[in-house]
Amino acid sequence: MCGIAGFIDYAGETDADQLSAIAADMAGTLRHRGPDDKGTWVDQDTGIALGFQRLSILDLSPLGRQPMVSADGRYVIVYNGEVYNFLELRQQLESLGHSFRGNSDTEVLLAAFVQWGVRAAVERFNGMFALALWDHQDRCLYLVRDRLGIKPLYYGWANRQFIFASELKAVRQHPAFSGEIDRRALTLYLRHNCVPAPYSIYQGFYKLPPGTILRIDAQHLDRETNPQPYWSAKEVVERGSTQPFAGSEKEAVAELNALLKASVKQRMISDVPLGAFLSGGIDSSLIVALMQTQSDRPVKTFSIGFHEAEFDEARYAKKVAHHLGTDHTEHYLTPEETRAVIPLLPTLYDEPFSDSSQIPTYLISKLARQQVTVSLSGDGGDELFGGYNRYYWIPKAWRGIAWMPHWLRSLGAKTINTLLPKNWNHLLSRFTPDSLADSFPIWLLNKLPEIGETLRFNSPEEIYTHFTTHWGEASSVVIKGNEPPLPATNPQEQPREVNLRRWMMFHDMVTYLPNDILAKVDRASMGVSLEVRAPLLDDHRVAEFAAGLPTAWLYRDGHGKWLLRQLLYKYVPRDLVDRPKMGFSVPLGEWLAGPLRDWAESLIDEQRLQREGYFRPEMIRIKWNDLLRNRGSYEHEIWDILMFQAWLSENVHPH
Repeated sequence: MCGIAGFIDYAGETDADQLSAIAADMAGTLRHRGPDDKGTWVDQDTGIALGFQRLSILDLSPLGRQPMVSADGRYVIVYNGEVYNFLELRQQLESLGHSFRGNSDTEVLLAAFVQWGVRAAVERFNGMFALALWDHQDRCLYLVRDRLGIKPLYYGWANRQFIFASELKAVRQHPAFSGEIDRRALTLYLRHNCVPAPYSIYQGFYKLPPGTILRIDAQHLDRETNPQPYWSAKEVVERGSTQPFAGSEKEAVAELNALLKASVKQRMISDVPLGAFLSGGIDSSLIVALMQTQSDRPVKTFSIGFHEAEFDEARYAKKVAHHLGTDHTEHYLTPEETRAVIPLLPTLYDEPFSDSSQIPTYLISKLARQQVTVSLSGDGGDELFGGYNRYYWIPKAWRGIAWMPHWLRSLGAKTINTLLPKNWNHLLSRFTPDSLADSFPIWLLNKLPEIGETLRFNSPEEIYTHFTTHWGEASSVVIKGNEPPLPATNPQEQPREVNLRRWMMFHDMVTYLPNDILAKVDRASMGVSLEVRAPLLDDHRVAEFAAGLPTAWLYRDGHGKWLLRQLLYKYVPRDLVDRPKMGFSVPLGEWLAGPLRDWAESLIDEQRLQREGYFRPEMIRIKWNDLLRNRGSYEHEIWDILMFQAWLSENVHPH
């Protein structure tokens, strides 16, 4: 894995040495993404400079170095990621007359661009990637991002400079960068606990959307173009709906087995040590099982555990590892060790980000990096194969209340919210019998106050939006805040003729997955120079296969991911993996009301908030005081504010 950065100086006032120095400074901030090598390339005539930091995974020799120039001299590339079918592409290109000096996938990508052109080449790539490609002949720069948004890429304009990089810290290093906070993006952040594409936290800078190509004319600053899709999740979902899988359930399991087995095998190609994350859940257990069946030695697997039983999955992972015969490493975290990560987060995540599972994700990456340079993960199973509870209870709940007139639903909501005690979460944790967990979803009881609230909504889509929102009143919390539209909310971008479950899964695939889950894993793993590969996601054929499955095959017998489970049962006994979904969380409420209280108070001090001028303090203080009284209340909303405040202190108003 690597870090890329660069810019085009349209002012034409920078000499070659300065261009190279700026590119090197930008890329140098990304050393954690690529500590093994570095390089720059410049063309003073067009004012373009490319910078690169390398984490050597394939072809460790100098022949894999970047920036790399194509054999015919037309293209120059800096590239972050892996294209796993590069050997297949190489054979095709050799049959067409191309020859290669080294064994890297980068050299194959360049030959593919020469042979087929930019878009046609990218459509052939199977993997995860973010790249910048300079075209000497047409004097333009292409930025490309993989289909599902596994690898990040930012870009924007500042003072007659076009700037791009893997992370915003490299963008900030450019001397033309000014860095005014975009209050629209801040409003979106409070709703989604991350800044969703195409926005970034800074005005004038954007995330390249997944599955798109951006072409920048190096001769005409005013010729701004919009990113153009080369792969569309919307079209994939629509095609899956109109052309569903034609075989039986048994045939679907067999085809999925072959598809994932091949995907995992490709992702085990590495010239450095390789392992896998193992939580003991469905997705990671399946990936590890498929690895172990194709390995002649025990696969290295890694888990972290918590001493608090309600957060601990390590005991399940250990049983799965023992059954599969992996070389397993587990580490139980102390609260102090876990909380010690918090000061690192503003630098690690580079823009406000507040999914609290960022903490254990960083720690498991750190654990794995002690033994391996590449780790496989099970990310994507929930979004592609129907793993989230909301996919099943929202349609069911809507069927139960849709017959009611709106006035009756509103009355019901008001009644529930009036009768529930203020300390509901505290009472629930003390008086819910353990036996109930096996027969009724405890998380549903926890959400009862919110369920009462959702009675007032007019559609199941509104309920979904409510349950995937942190600060519903985000525009009221951010001073001068307003919430801009997202592509996924544009009616023209909605998949047609799909049922509610598929609609929710689509939204998660294009918003929550790239903006939250994948950003979390990328920054956490790259923060310790670990490459994470996701066979369920970085092989787009898996997403295309999953989109054609009937939703009735995704949920059955009280469990989501039904089809994925049928495949897993071929490798792991069901009693080792069938249990309620736990997630990857930490006891935020207890921490914030306890050992982190002084830290939190300093960041959300009312006078400080007023002085900085981003938030209305009164709304925050109301939720903070409620959290102190009832430790399960508003912990995520407060964490959103704290992560922005910590980021602001580190990156905008450093002490």
